[in-house]
Amino acid sequence: MSVRLLVADDHEVIRTGLASLLAGSDIEIVAEAATGKQTISKAEKVKPDVILLDIRMPDGDGLSILEKLRAKVPNSKVVMLSTYDNPTYIARAVALGACDYVLKGSSREDLIATIEAAAAGESPCRAGELRRVAGAMKIRQALDDDDVPLTQRETQVLRHVALGLSNKEIGRSLDISVETVKEHVQNILRKIAVNDRTQAAVWAVRKGLV
Repeated sequence: MSVRLLVADDHEVIRTGLASLLAGSDIEIVAEAATGKQTISKAEKVKPDVILLDIRMPDGDGLSILEKLRAKVPNSKVVMLSTYDNPTYIARAVALGACDYVLKGSSREDLIATIEAAAAGESPCRAGELRRVAGAMKIRQALDDDDVPLTQRETQVLRHVALGLSNKEIGRSLDISVETVKEHVQNILRKIAVNDRTQAAVWAVRKGLV
């Protein structure tokens, strides 16, 4: 049974390229959209199984469109499509209900696997970027609701981490050494019980820190 897909990207070359990549697969492109407004309108009309949504749209942030889509077509799964491997984008996508997050440079095999996994309601595909944050997504809600004892400096560092900045950039911004940044990051990961920076970004987004 084929997967009905809506492709939302403002670049025609990307939409055409995706159509070529998916040709011959069990994924059928039933609609295309070039703006956020078009995406919502077409999604309501065709009710696709999966919406492949660009993170950057000309009439707004793809993530704000994601939020509207989750409200208007709750049965359609949304996979974010991006050029950017950015922890904040991934974290916000998780928090707003995306099924997965795939990079534009992905192979045909990975793209198809990600779309099919989303359609089937499976956990994030091994090819998708959300696999890295699966642990953070499973953290007990109780942990999110607790007041975690981060110091003011650790909160500042976490905010920078969630924005995708490197240790060197964080050190420069806060006027502290890279070694001190590393120490703060390790303390943060331990205190909020996550394994890596992207999971920390998910936590920060859920806490409203970014």
